[in-house]
Amino acid sequence: MSSTFYMPPISLMGKGAIKGLGAEIKSRHFNKALIVTDKVLVKLNLIKHLTDELALNGIDYVIFDEVKPNPTEQNMEDGLAQLKAQACDLVISFGGGSAHDCAKGIALVASNGGHIRDYSSGVHTAAKPQLPLITVNTTAGTASEMTVFAIVTNEKDETKYPVVDKHLLPIIAVNDSELMVAMPAFLTAATGMDALTHAVEAYVSTAATPVTDAVAIKAIELIARHLDTAVLDGTNIEARDAMQYAEYLAGMAFSNASLGYVHAMAHQLGGVYDLAHGLCNAILLPEVSRFNAQVKSARFADIAKAMGVNTYNLSVEDAANAGINAIEALSQRIGTAQKLSDLGVEQHRLAFMANNALKDACSLTNPRQATTEEIVNLYRKVM
Repeated sequence: MSSTFYMPPISLMGKGAIKGLGAEIKSRHFNKALIVTDKVLVKLNLIKHLTDELALNGIDYVIFDEVKPNPTEQNMEDGLAQLKAQACDLVISFGGGSAHDCAKGIALVASNGGHIRDYSSGVHTAAKPQLPLITVNTTAGTASEMTVFAIVTNEKDETKYPVVDKHLLPIIAVNDSELMVAMPAFLTAATGMDALTHAVEAYVSTAATPVTDAVAIKAIELIARHLDTAVLDGTNIEARDAMQYAEYLAGMAFSNASLGYVHAMAHQLGGVYDLAHGLCNAILLPEVSRFNAQVKSARFADIAKAMGVNTYNLSVEDAANAGINAIEALSQRIGTAQKLSDLGVEQHRLAFMANNALKDACSLTNPRQATTEEIVNLYRKVM
C-alpha cells in the first residue's frame, strides 16, 4: 500500500534561525506581508524579532493581531478582509498553533475562495495552493507551523473541526529556540504534552508508516528527556532546542499518519468550553491510551522504552501499562494532570461532545473504534 509524505520544502531551525528569514523572503520578491499574530505577542514586543528582520531586508508588512487562543471562522474572515484591503501577497504567522491555524485559513481561502468550512468535509479538497505562507513558531507543541492541519472553531454551533489539506503547508517554517525562552512554565508544559500526544497518537495510528514511526519515537525520547527541564528552567537553551526539534518531529509524524481520539475529544472541549488544547490533550492522553492499549499493547511497549522505562523482564502488556504510567507521571510533575470538572466541564455536555468527537476526522485513524457511550465514559474517567 503506497503512502505520501508531506512537510515544508524549507525549515529554518535552531538558535537564531529567524535571522536567515529576511534573505529567504527577499529573494522571492513579495510586495507586502500580512503578519498574523495575537495581541499578547505584540504587547510583549516579541514580534520585534520578526519585524526587525523584515525591516532590515526592506520587506513591507502590516499586522493582524486579532487571533484568539482557539481561532475562529470569524478570525479568518477578518484577517482575509485586511489582507485584501492591504493588497498583501504573502502571509506570515508569528506565534503558536493559534496564529498558524488562523493564517492557514486566511491563506487557503484567499487563493481558493469560499469559506474555510468548505474545506472541512474531506481531505486535500482545495483545488489550488494557498497564498504563500511562512510560519514563525514561538511554542514547542502544536507543530502547526509545518503540518497539513488547521483547527477551526465555529462559535455559532460550539464545534471545533480540522481542515486537512496538502495546500496548507508553508513555503518556509521557522523554529528558533530563542523565541521560545519567553514561554511561561505552564504554556511550556501544556504545549509539550500536546507534542507528546501527537507522537503517541501517530505511532499507534492505523495510518502509521516506518517513516512516521521513526520520527514519532524520536520525538517521545526527546520529550521524556527534556520537557521537565524546559518547564522548570525556561532559559535552558539546550532543553528549549531539544523541545523544538521534538515538536517538529512529532508534527512530521501526525501530519502524515494523522491522530486519534485524544485529539478528536480535545477539539470538542475547545469548541464548547474554549479550553487550552494542550491541556485537554494532557488530561485525556493516559485514559485514551489505556483504551487503545487493549489492541496496540506492543506499540505502547515501544512507547514505554522511548519514555525511559526499563521494560526488561516485563510482559508486553505490563510494559505498555508502565509506559502509560510514565506519561501520566510526567504530566503530574509538570502540572497538567488536572480534572475536567475543575475546568468547568459539565456532565450534561458529554454526550454532545462525544457525538461530535466521533465525527472528527482524527477519529478515523484511532486504532480501536469506540461507541458514543465509550467516548462518554472516557470523558467521565477524567472528570
